Amino acid sequence: MATPTYDQLLIQVQPKPIQSLADYEAMLSELDRLMEIEESQLSDDETSMLELLAILIEDYERKTYPMPNTASPHDVLDELVAAHQLRQKDLLDIFGSKGIASEVFNRKRGISKTQAKALGERFKVSPSVFL
Repeated sequence: MATPTYDQLLIQVQPKPIQSLADYEAMLSELDRLMEIEESQLSDDETSMLELLAILIEDYERKTYPMPNTASPHDVLDELVAAHQLRQKDLLDIFGSKGIASEVFNRKRGISKTQAKALGERFKVSPSVFL
């Protein structure tokens, strides 16, 4: 089976801003279909469509199901470190020294923009969650 081009995917999927639950479910179904394909097997066009669908779905979810931002940057860091089974010493490349890492983890020092960017890249999340 030939890999569809982006134009073919646009005709097939017809992505647009999501206005209803039915639109949401259709876009989610297509996203799930693309995500089931092994990443190394996705064409550039399929990857672009996957990214577009993710943006549309995220936008709809943000507008439809707003989440209060109650977690502090330090709480987010603690959760991600625990989820990835890391320790302070594993992030010394980001914080620069044991002392600074300790101060951040003990909430005596805030997370800098540079550190937030590096943490975002490390954990594949938006740096804004650390600011």
